[in-house]
Amino acid sequence: MAQAALASWEDPPTMGSIQAPLVTDRPSQQGADKARGRRPPFPDDKTAAIIVVVAIIIVVQIGSAFVPAYILPSPVQIARSLLFSLTTDYVQILITLLRLAITLAASILIGTTIGILTGTVAAVRPYLRALVIIDTGIPALSWMLVAVFWFKNPEYRMFFIMVVIVVPIYALNVHDGIRAMPKDWVQMCESFRPSRLQMLRYLIVPQVIPYVFMTTKSTVGYAFRMLIFAELIGSSVGIGALMGLAQASFRMDDVVAWTVLLVVLNLLIQAAVTVLERRMLRWRDEASLR
Repeated sequence: MAQAALASWEDPPTMGSIQAPLVTDRPSQQGADKARGRRPPFPDDKTAAIIVVVAIIIVVQIGSAFVPAYILPSPVQIARSLLFSLTTDYVQILITLLRLAITLAASILIGTTIGILTGTVAAVRPYLRALVIIDTGIPALSWMLVAVFWFKNPEYRMFFIMVVIVVPIYALNVHDGIRAMPKDWVQMCESFRPSRLQMLRYLIVPQVIPYVFMTTKSTVGYAFRMLIFAELIGSSVGIGALMGLAQASFRMDDVVAWTVLLVVLNLLIQAAVTVLERRMLRWRDEASLR
């Protein structure tokens, strides 16, 4: 008995033994390190982003020393071009942002309406869902070429292109949000015999609002890219048109400067949407995992 006990003590635990679950608990160790004031083993997101940006600037600086400026300009040239664009072409920036705001607002309204109808009205659900799925299968370039033939006004082109590309994303996500609604909530609300307007106000709209914000945060970057591409093809004003002009004149510093500005604007818009989401959904408790 004593030898068997000694052997079981010296042998390492196996998957079949009762001691197998006693492995190193890394989350508990990280929590203990955090409680003791120790730094985590990896940097946070902000620190990592700063490190990546600095690394990109260093790589660009090194690469610009071996190739011509029309292939890879130096960070100093890019910064000068960015400052010049901000001071002289701010109207073009405002035009692009206004187009993005109008098209996103229209897409949210139309897409949310289609998603609610698809999720609540069984008579039109298969038709609207089929229409949305077909729309998602059409390439964005096809819609851009169609808009050039259909609309003479560039603003109508931009609006049409953005709406037909972004609306299906909102419609599908809102529909999925309604489908994810617990049946207990529906039965409890129906027990009070509400009208359709009351069901929409007190049950459906609060359910789909988080999905609308989630879709906006994940779609704004894609919508920005599509808008710049649409401006490049079908408009003479806006950031996309200026990027096309810079490409035609071999001004690589302008192209990179506009790209940097678009990245910054995208981050600022996503941050603004996040702040708005927190204010509108401050009544909702956020779950946290230990």
